[in-house]
Amino acid sequence: MTPHLVLISHVLCPYVQRAVIVLKEKGVPFERLDVDLAHKPEWLLASSPLGKTPVLLVDGVPIFESAVICEFLDETVKPRLHPACALDRARHRAWMEFGSSLLDTIGAFYNAKDSASLTLQIRQIRSRLEQLESALGEGPFFGGDHFGLVDAVFGPVFRYFDVFEGIGDFCWFDGLRRVVTWRAALASRPSVREAVDARYPELLRQFLRARGSELSRMMQRVDLQH
Repeated sequence: MTPHLVLISHVLCPYVQRAVIVLKEKGVPFERLDVDLAHKPEWLLASSPLGKTPVLLVDGVPIFESAVICEFLDETVKPRLHPACALDRARHRAWMEFGSSLLDTIGAFYNAKDSASLTLQIRQIRSRLEQLESALGEGPFFGGDHFGLVDAVFGPVFRYFDVFEGIGDFCWFDGLRRVVTWRAALASRPSVREAVDARYPELLRQFLRARGSELSRMMQRVDLQH
């Protein structure tokens, strides 16, 4: 019998998007329950000790942390998204962790308090993307023709850049042919597109404007020009 799945989520959380992408790739029915993390319901801490999303309720039993959720789904629901080879699986898991680290760098970018700090993070992001370029094959996905869990991790990562590029030209992808190809393949994947709703770009812009950061001030200048 298929378990009853409820995904506790937040509309902007990239880690939630990972879980949604995997659920959609698996084709299993699930309910999605969005919570406001600025006003966390008390019951959330009972399911997620750190008060974070996502949480997957499996017949009422909570599983928290996105990597654990994705691995659980891959172990229990076909088709398998991880490679069959143990060495390849380990390599993919390592690059999934790299994706989480890149999200941290993106956070440092949009929270940078001044232009010098922003410039540093722009360079850091470019450096990370260059490392990805070296790791990729001819694609279209990380492991070639097979969409895997590592692709589910990077779909939400690349989604940030769609909004960032409307703020300024940071030249992150110049000359990175394989990364550009991968980004485009993920952007066109139905599971990646459907992991957020139509409100996402504007909600992200609102979030960024409210940071009080150097990027926020850049956005204000762009708004004034329009």
